[in-house]
Amino acid sequence: MIVLGSTSEVAQAFVEKALQEGEKYEKIYLFTSNKEATERFAKHIDVKFLQQSEIVELDLTKDINYFEFDHINSNVLFCATGYLGESTEDALYDNKNTERIIDINYSKLVPVMNYFAQKFESKRSGTIIGLSSVAGDRGRQSNFIYGSAKAAFTAYLSGLRNYLFDKKIHVLTVKPGFMATKMTEGLPLNPKLTATPKQAADCIYKAFKKQKNVAYVLPIWGVIMLIIRNIPEFIFKKLKL
Repeated sequence: MIVLGSTSEVAQAFVEKALQEGEKYEKIYLFTSNKEATERFAKHIDVKFLQQSEIVELDLTKDINYFEFDHINSNVLFCATGYLGESTEDALYDNKNTERIIDINYSKLVPVMNYFAQKFESKRSGTIIGLSSVAGDRGRQSNFIYGSAKAAFTAYLSGLRNYLFDKKIHVLTVKPGFMATKMTEGLPLNPKLTATPKQAADCIYKAFKKQKNVAYVLPIWGVIMLIIRNIPEFIFKKLKL
């Protein structure tokens, strides 16, 4: 398994869920920009599951040497890379913040995804799981820079799913909604609309095994976003969302 964004609590919970369910991996490749934190998780799965892993350093804000990835072979890619950034109100016109959000969530991430998608295509097998966001379903004033990057990533995964379907490769788009993670720590989240990393991992694993195309971690978010997407624009633009 390849894990992009391996310090993500959801990514780690998914890895544990898969191993608990008896999935077998010759090696798990943990891509990270935080080697020290990832080493702790690598030791954890080694002790608990006797699972061999390899840490691969990846910083999407820097140039990437793809030759370093040539030796990596896998049938599952799990992408949990993400960066929320500062709120629209605090940093709408902070170009450094904007560039970082777009780079990490989309523009620098997609070439890495394509690199491994090509490997999967050459073998005509594999599953690609990408964590997008409900924020990408419609632009809202509170987080539309982040939402626009996630909207682009959702569209990318949709197109990739279409392209790879007849190559026997499954692409799953996951839209978690509110998540109780380090990235959202301190935000006023409604507990009824917020999932834990373990809940997310359980949902994602089920969707992975059933080969679903799109999965909302909490079903209520599918309903909420259906309503939000269908609010007429002349009304929507007046709302504080």
